[in-house]
Amino acid sequence: MTHYETSGQPQLIKQSTLDLDPTHLTPLTPEVISRQATINIGTIGHVAHGKSTVVKSLSGVLTVRFKNEKERNITIKLGYANAKIFECDNERCPRPDRYRSAGSIKEDSFPCDRPECGGKFRLVRHVSFVDCPGHDILMATMLNGAAVMDAALLLIAANETCPQPQTSEHLAAIGIMKLNSILVLQNKIDLVKEAQAKEQYKQIVDFVRGTNAEGAPIIPISAQLKYNIEVICEYITRRIPVPVRDFTSKPRLIVIRSFDVNKPGAEVDDLKGGVAGGSILKGVLKVGQEIEVRPGIVFKDNEGRVQYRPLLSKIVSLYAEQNDLAFAVPGGLIGVGTKIDPTLCRADRLVGQVLGEIGTLPDIFTEIQIKFFLLRRLVGVRTEGDRRGARVAKLTKNEMLMVNIGSLSTGGRVLAVREDSAKIQLTNPVCTEVKEKIALSRRVDKNFRLIGWGEIQRGTVIKPIAEPSRMTSSN
Repeated sequence: MTHYETSGQPQLIKQSTLDLDPTHLTPLTPEVISRQATINIGTIGHVAHGKSTVVKSLSGVLTVRFKNEKERNITIKLGYANAKIFECDNERCPRPDRYRSAGSIKEDSFPCDRPECGGKFRLVRHVSFVDCPGHDILMATMLNGAAVMDAALLLIAANETCPQPQTSEHLAAIGIMKLNSILVLQNKIDLVKEAQAKEQYKQIVDFVRGTNAEGAPIIPISAQLKYNIEVICEYITRRIPVPVRDFTSKPRLIVIRSFDVNKPGAEVDDLKGGVAGGSILKGVLKVGQEIEVRPGIVFKDNEGRVQYRPLLSKIVSLYAEQNDLAFAVPGGLIGVGTKIDPTLCRADRLVGQVLGEIGTLPDIFTEIQIKFFLLRRLVGVRTEGDRRGARVAKLTKNEMLMVNIGSLSTGGRVLAVREDSAKIQLTNPVCTEVKEKIALSRRVDKNFRLIGWGEIQRGTVIKPIAEPSRMTSSN
């Protein structure tokens, strides 16, 4: 039986861990979808094409939150916002008006705003938007976000030619991640005439041909004026499938943001532990559960060898934006309140780490052997006289690459190359496992550019030097 909160607004379905049975959970279970997003949708594309604006139109949340982002009017860190999508239960209610979106705290049903309809809007999807930066120097941040995406909105501004450099690079990146659920949004349609919009539509069709976005719907919108936002809601509901989730395995969350939530000058007795933000890949996390964060604290011993000491803590709170949770399931972006020393979480210091049940997380690798595949040409980079882009040179011994593994971006020195395999020494140790896919980038004209991808075959594993560390706050 479904129980709603009776005090305060809005009315959301209660959660409890007392009778929780993960085998009975699905992404559409009412007590899950009421409070937590279960699908991650990335917004990708070139800088200033409207990625943050479309997220705000759908969710009501402005993902540009930091002072330096507001001053420069660009996304620098990964943004995030949750939105509920509703469908009117009266089948005679016309499309696309029968679809609506609202913030994550909106109640799960409410009357249709068409007086002649008489139906009710009912919750059908709860999604997290991962808002990626579009600037070329922030490609590593975009790749970190791609690690948790189930689908993507590809933004293309109607008042510019297609493709722009990062339009190509972002599309190539999600191709490497095998992301096939894509909607193409032809944004800023209000700024061009109909003939120009039709001409660019042909450019978009040509651009996506042969990619994993081929055949994807191309939706003309104005995110600023909220034109056709209901159409996006309909296509998210109808064209993006609910991912198959694993609720019964040991829980694992990859960290894409981390915070110190204490205000300057807070009293010692009022200090709170650090918060890790990310997406659960599998399993269920519960308030009160004992957890481990790997690698935790990384350092070098007296002989210069890399060592690590995992962090042990307890989950003191779970949040999906403003909604508090008793338990959290795969999908969506979750904030995990811990007892970890907040200085270890400040300014995204836990990004790239993995959180889960004690003793169940993968090994820590300092060197990896990969089977790699290089792109034929650089995407997003043009050379004089060659509009197809510069050719990608072969990997060479001792060259430095940027390696993206899960949500970790780290340097990697090529120790050996042989045909389609390479041995790479990582600058930072990573918690990962064999068969994990990685993205490879090379410095080109002062910026890192995507050159290919690989799959981990084996590697050099290090063990913790001692028992995991209980670096906790006083709270």
